[in-house]
Amino acid sequence: MCGIVGILGRHEVAPLLVEALKRLEYRGYDSAGVACIDNGRLERRRAVGKLINLSDLLVRNPLPGRTGIGHTRWATHGPATEANAHPHMAGRVAVVHNGIIENFKELRAELAAAGIGFETDTDTEVVALLTQKYLDEGLDPADAAFRAIDRLAGAFALAFIFEGEDDLMVAARKGSPLAIGHGDGEMYVGSDAIALAQMTNRITYLEEGDRAIITRAGARIFDADGRPVTRPVERIAVDDYQIAKGGYRHYMAKEIAEQPKVVETVLESYADLDALRVRPERFGIDFAATDRVLMVACGTAFYACQIARYWFEQIGGIPADVDIGSEFRYRDPIIAPRTAAMFVSQSGETADTLAALRHARDRAARTAAIVNVETSTIAREADITLPILAGPEVGVASTKAFTAQLAVLALAAIHAGRQRGHIDAAREAELIGALRELPALLSHALALGERIRALSEEISLVDDVLFLGRGPLYPLAMEGALKLKEISYIHAEGYASGELKHGPIALVDETLPVVVIAPRDALFDKTISNMNEVMARHGRIILVTDPAGAREAGQGVWRDITLPEAHPFVAPLLYAVPLQLLAYHTALHKGTDVDQPRNLAKSVTVE
Repeated sequence: MCGIVGILGRHEVAPLLVEALKRLEYRGYDSAGVACIDNGRLERRRAVGKLINLSDLLVRNPLPGRTGIGHTRWATHGPATEANAHPHMAGRVAVVHNGIIENFKELRAELAAAGIGFETDTDTEVVALLTQKYLDEGLDPADAAFRAIDRLAGAFALAFIFEGEDDLMVAARKGSPLAIGHGDGEMYVGSDAIALAQMTNRITYLEEGDRAIITRAGARIFDADGRPVTRPVERIAVDDYQIAKGGYRHYMAKEIAEQPKVVETVLESYADLDALRVRPERFGIDFAATDRVLMVACGTAFYACQIARYWFEQIGGIPADVDIGSEFRYRDPIIAPRTAAMFVSQSGETADTLAALRHARDRAARTAAIVNVETSTIAREADITLPILAGPEVGVASTKAFTAQLAVLALAAIHAGRQRGHIDAAREAELIGALRELPALLSHALALGERIRALSEEISLVDDVLFLGRGPLYPLAMEGALKLKEISYIHAEGYASGELKHGPIALVDETLPVVVIAPRDALFDKTISNMNEVMARHGRIILVTDPAGAREAGQGVWRDITLPEAHPFVAPLLYAVPLQLLAYHTALHKGTDVDQPRNLAKSVTVE
């Protein structure tokens, strides 16, 4: 959510700021703006909507200067208007902010009592006004910013520039990520390395509570207590942050198509595919000394964990719990000391998942980060990191990260089963063998795109869709429903098939499409029985199955999607693909913004 960029440059920075902000579009936003200093004078430009609106504004009304900050805003306090767009200015200071200032009402009342007025509905404005108040009291810019930062409660990443100070930027982070980039006579600030990758490959990640005074000569960093500290400069592989559509119409289409390769990369990293065994050294968890697995995540990652719970219990032979990150701390969970706690997040910056990690790390025996960004906060704060190796995922609706998360969790469950003696080498070889076949199976699933595209045209005309599944395919049904509503804005719900009679069947009529996920597995007969209950009430069945399932139960269904035969263990990964394609093509027919759906953000860095 929100994106921050700052540049102390040697050239005009407004075009560079906009280009860097484009690399942060995946985070989600509804307005954007930049502020620059030219010959000591501070000015800004802001626009509602996409960055093209800001770009057009800058063509009509250029903003010169070699020092500047930029921002993409995802509205939290106040609607998406030009007045509420960042940067916010007060007197000599301009500030951009990601996060939420939890005590802004108290600060606003204090400022109002001092006769200071407001121009916006945002929480961020108090940061600019408070900083200017301290400037008026005689503090120098850095001290004024630090004094204001000390007054703030909540989560924030902040960047400040000041009129008359062409070679100064102040940055701070608490709860929201922020990085400093090092150039040749230039310095940069960004919400993540992706924003800065085109300008530098040398990055310093600010730690929790850090604040920094930045000039073109370098950065002085202080911890939350004001003590000078040294943070390492890391070299990032710039190629890892090259983001292009590669000829695809949307990032989401490209990322769906990348799944065979992504899963293959995970398998080669975590397993010996020739010997058909996991690589125990890749996991860093002693499951034999563990009594319980706890998984915490949000959104799509939460559904990946719910699928993995079946694997850990059935294959790993270990009890497993799954919690939504935003609820985890608030039920005051009991975490036994022999618990392995896993925190799953594509970005590694999800605020609720990070807070859950911090709540659990002194209680659990071991904490593991299952993330796509190995330099992220969750990765740095967990005991071990299990990267999902998916490469940058730009589309807000997660696709390849989901299957990569599942692949890592599946291999971890096999590892747990072997360590605990719940499965033997032959069973391990069977399961690894099934995973080894998965990239080819995923390619076959992708080839169904045209059939699914034709079906999706009819789906685009309805208001509601029901998804049903059993066992590990029940969480996949919820994930399929999430994908559809995320990008097509069609209401959809996923249910366990056996729960149909406990309420959802009341929704069934001749207009309702019902997606039934039913490979010919041990639960097939029960799922088909539930499907027949829908058909008896004239519901329109979309049966997603394999050839054996289609032969046995395909007669009379409205539409079918037939996938290749696969081992039941890998079915959740394989059956994810047609559900993703169904959502994607339905969104195309409806004309929605596939990569940046309304109101959503890729990386949710506020609670």
